[in-house]
Amino acid sequence: MNARLTSIGTWTLRVALSAALAAGTYGCSSMSKTKKGAAIGAAAGTVVGAAIGSKSDNTGKGAVIGAAAGAITGGIIGHYMDKQAEELAQIEGATTERVGDEIKVTFQNAILFDFDSSVLKPSSQDQLNQMGAVFVKYPDTDIIIAGHTDSQGTEEYNQKLSERRAGAVMGYLIQQGINQGRLTTYGYGESTPVAGNDTEDGRTLNRRVELEIRANKELRERAAQEDQK
Repeated sequence: MNARLTSIGTWTLRVALSAALAAGTYGCSSMSKTKKGAAIGAAAGTVVGAAIGSKSDNTGKGAVIGAAAGAITGGIIGHYMDKQAEELAQIEGATTERVGDEIKVTFQNAILFDFDSSVLKPSSQDQLNQMGAVFVKYPDTDIIIAGHTDSQGTEEYNQKLSERRAGAVMGYLIQQGINQGRLTTYGYGESTPVAGNDTEDGRTLNRRVELEIRANKELRERAAQEDQK
């Protein structure tokens, strides 16, 4: 599957500010849960540590929920994330989406793992090596790694499998030189499907690993300081 980059359309400053005054915040999308307004959107929060979350942990559920429109930090952060997204989009087998001030990269599990396995395929190393190189080049981002499964098997089993798969990706990225403090993993099991589980095509789409990349605290602070000059 060829990599592709999907961009959210850039709004003019006048429209974005009017929307911010009228609504205060921008809505979340149903799938990526990210805010709109790529040119001026503020990046939300940071993630630290390497704890594996479960679907009962609401912290993971809100990992990329959109924040209020942020004209203060949008320029610097938007440019930084644009460049990173362009490079991630070159990775074969990954789907890259530029959403607000964040980036979402999706791997179907068939690329990374054999069926019912949490051991990374040797053939997946090239993609993960390329991804790791991009993350090293852009150190001012935090990365959430989320594992998902289809509904085959028990709910408990699928939950643990999704956690192990997210952890396997995190472990490999650490080996590539990514600071562990930038990485957080969550397992969602079968709880967040993107397609129906009644067909093989749907189940294939639901078996996936998603990476959500966000500006870290330091980048957001630098962007705010630059705006105040």
